[in-house]
Amino acid sequence: APRGLSAEEKRVKLLEIFHETKDFFQLKELEKMGPKMKGIVSQSVKEVLQSLVDDGLVQMDKIGSSNFFWSFPSQRGAMMQNRLNTVKETQASLRAQRDELRSAVEVEKASRTDSDDRLQALERLATLKKEHIQLDAELSAYGACDPAKIEEKRRAVVLAKEAAVRWTDNYVMLLSHFTRQTGVEAADIRTFLGVDEEYEDIEG
Repeated sequence: APRGLSAEEKRVKLLEIFHETKDFFQLKELEKMGPKMKGIVSQSVKEVLQSLVDDGLVQMDKIGSSNFFWSFPSQRGAMMQNRLNTVKETQASLRAQRDELRSAVEVEKASRTDSDDRLQALERLATLKKEHIQLDAELSAYGACDPAKIEEKRRAVVLAKEAAVRWTDNYVMLLSHFTRQTGVEAADIRTFLGVDEEYEDIEG
């Protein structure tokens, strides 16, 4: 059995019917002409015809209650030319917008000329930035005098002192308890432990 026509071959052959006859047809006429003239199965004519209409290669118009289809050889060329013209118009519009933006940029640049005041201000800013860097370096070198670091050390001393007071209080309580329980003099215990009498005076 001979090979059937592909979808694209059917489109080409159905389009040839229009171009060769240069006439208008209804669907039922094309369904009869397709098999006879181009070997297109009549059942597939409607689908192929619709694809050509969708692609703009075949035109359709409703006259009364009937739909008529037509396509001329020059129609495809005209359609391509219209697309080309549209692309060219879009390109021209984009170029115009680009040129407009370039002009606006040039105008903005021209309005920002470096006046004497602006140059002096920029020089002053650069000088201040250098001074700021130098001051930061000096502050790091004399970190011991940094107020934040001094406060941090002060708090550490306070915490250490509070801890020492708690341990001293504990020592005094234990010493008192031990002397009461054993009857040994507190001085003797201090001597044995090597603890100075001033140990309890932590506030000093």
